Amino acid sequence: MQNNRADGGSYTENLIGTLLAIFGNVIVSIALSIQKYSHVTLAGTKDPRAFYRTKTWWWGFVLTCLGEAANFVSYAFAPLALVAPLNAVSVLTSSILGLIFLREKSKPKDFAKRYGLSFLGCILTIGGTYLFVAFGPNSHEKLKAENIVWHIVGWPVLLYLLLEIIVFCLLLYFYKQRSANYLVIILLLVALLGSVTVITVKAVSGMLVLTIEGNMQLDYPIFSVMFVCMVASVVFQARFLSQACKLYDSSLIASVNYILSTIFAVLAGAVFYLEFNKEDILHICMFLLGSAVCFLGVFLITKNRKRTKTFEPYVTMNMTNGVPTIHDKGLVVQPDFNGSFSYGALVNNDGVAAANLPVNLEQPAVSSKSTDASHGLPDLKKD
Repeated sequence: MQNNRADGGSYTENLIGTLLAIFGNVIVSIALSIQKYSHVTLAGTKDPRAFYRTKTWWWGFVLTCLGEAANFVSYAFAPLALVAPLNAVSVLTSSILGLIFLREKSKPKDFAKRYGLSFLGCILTIGGTYLFVAFGPNSHEKLKAENIVWHIVGWPVLLYLLLEIIVFCLLLYFYKQRSANYLVIILLLVALLGSVTVITVKAVSGMLVLTIEGNMQLDYPIFSVMFVCMVASVVFQARFLSQACKLYDSSLIASVNYILSTIFAVLAGAVFYLEFNKEDILHICMFLLGSAVCFLGVFLITKNRKRTKTFEPYVTMNMTNGVPTIHDKGLVVQPDFNGSFSYGALVNNDGVAAANLPVNLEQPAVSSKSTDASHGLPDLKKD
């Protein structure tokens, strides 16, 4: 049942799959940067248009679809152990784009001190990527429907799926019933679903490529089963990731999710598609070393990203009613000092012209406290 291709054909197809995965991850990073630029531009200019009405956002969307399509097709040509770790290219590209378009003026010493970890992470990521690509598995098989069924009914796959289901149910129990909202638990759920996703994506992609080549595979029931499992696992992955983003920092999520998802994807490829069966110990050790170096590089890159500032309550004086308002729900953006009568973050406002308070204000009779406060307005000094 295992119709392995010749060594030359496997090397060529692995090269095609690797290049497609690198191209797809680079394009996705560029597309996300373009979409972020569109959002930032709209927010900065106070443009009333919605983001989906701008050309830059649509350019980013088209590039995202192109990059994801390249990633999808790459699974049909290269092993999972090669394609899955290449997601580090996306993190690397985003870091490089952030440094290129960083609009800050700082001394070289300060710049090196602040972004030294990012440079080190980029170097480690490039070196680790080279190692696991050069020493990764080179065997590949045609993913016909019969071969996929043969893999599924094998006892290693059945045991792997059984253990994965048990672990997933236990983690889900602690997450839902015991309110264990730890980042590791949430991302382990994502990684377990991700291993199912990469297995099904490789099967669906391989059968689609064979169908395009003239060998019809879409009329087999296994194709429908794999397609449904692929869509369901992707949807639940997105749901758990969105919940993690609400609780933890995105840079921490990016590094931990990459490490866990890559580990489970490589393990799934080794168990389901037997990708390391024909590899010697030296190649396997060098592949693992390259993956570990890449993990460290991604961690250093994401560690140096700016953390989002938590919301701090502040007080504004509503001069219409003369009553201070406390904003503590994070629904209002804390204003910068622009001469208005407000109490926000402590900022040195020396040199800013004082704002004169209106003397004759029409005060509505809201309560006795607000009336008493309004009598003292003419006696207030300038800010």
